[in-house]
Amino acid sequence: MRIISLSAIIILYVQCLFSQTKNEKIFFADEKSIIKGNEQISEFLPLILNKKVGIVANSSSVLQNKHLVDTLISLNVTIVKIFSPEHGFRGTADAGEKIRDTIDAKTGIPIISLYGKHKEPTAEDLKNIDVLLFDLQDVGVRFYTYISTLYYIMKSCAVFDKTLIVLDRPNPNGFYVDGPVLDTNYRSFVGIIPVPLVYGMTIGELALMMNNESIFRPSNKKINLKIIPLKNYSHNMIVKMSSVPSPNLNSWQSILLYPSLGLFEGTIVSVGRGTDKPFQIVGHPQYPDKTFCFTPRPNLISKKPKYKDIECCGLDLSSTDYLKNHPGKINLQWLIHFYKVLKSKKFFDKNFDYHAGNSQLQKDISKGLSEEKIREKWSKDIENFLQIRKKYLLYD
Repeated sequence: MRIISLSAIIILYVQCLFSQTKNEKIFFADEKSIIKGNEQISEFLPLILNKKVGIVANSSSVLQNKHLVDTLISLNVTIVKIFSPEHGFRGTADAGEKIRDTIDAKTGIPIISLYGKHKEPTAEDLKNIDVLLFDLQDVGVRFYTYISTLYYIMKSCAVFDKTLIVLDRPNPNGFYVDGPVLDTNYRSFVGIIPVPLVYGMTIGELALMMNNESIFRPSNKKINLKIIPLKNYSHNMIVKMSSVPSPNLNSWQSILLYPSLGLFEGTIVSVGRGTDKPFQIVGHPQYPDKTFCFTPRPNLISKKPKYKDIECCGLDLSSTDYLKNHPGKINLQWLIHFYKVLKSKKFFDKNFDYHAGNSQLQKDISKGLSEEKIREKWSKDIENFLQIRKKYLLYD
């Protein structure tokens, strides 16, 4: 009974905290009310007509139920190559799954995978390309790898003197900034630039900052960068996404929970891969409270889930009531709770520090520090980041 009570107390405490700290200016908005960069064809079509175009895109790169690649081809745009990020062009590959270069079956256009060892476009990749279009749905979290793909695209554009056009998109987690700023000693593909874990910028704003601030710039040389900005968007919005940015972020709830639950990827805890609620539930085979349990099983989007065919118990965080009272900050209570309950010396794995962006968070949790004490250590870095960030915000 003690563990059941503890779980209940934690959830009630967190919900209470959320309702007290909710910013009243924040409001919910449907993605359909926002005019995205890729929908403003009249703005960028003159920049790419009669040019050889490369496009960085995936399954979310659609407008009016038609893929952007197909739309541009119908407008006589010459697309010579498609560059795909993690999860592939059609967006069906599992996280971390190796993706090979291939040919798009529908259009016959070569697809270059920018994942695995080949993250940065080469001279051969960019041969005969005049301009690159970038149209990926980011979720505003540093360890989500699409911003790392943007980083390497910008680096190659600088080296090979290519123009980059970013078709801006709303950031569903763009209404707050939180988490430790990346310690560059832990730079990796899940943390490429020294920003907070949640940075509160659209992909277009981020590209502007990366191009103009030397500490973020991928190269010593600035690139010819053009942003097609959003219309009807502000950073006060919690945007309800209708598109799926990647296979396991397949719901609005998972996208909003991802900044907090993504940290569990570097632990012994399952985040629900191999279920119908990835990044909405968390659990472990040895979690003592059996009130809520699930069993991960291989599926199309998670071929080898953690604890395959083994029952895990833990917390179901998918409630829409929780989402309606979003705190505007990362939740560390769930991570701290599982660490205390499981009492495992191997709770954190070698990837945790790279997801956190430093070694301090693991140490602080291991020492039993409170969430408030942990937050104090990253507050000054966030203040410094906010001063830089505000120079590149395109939206209120």
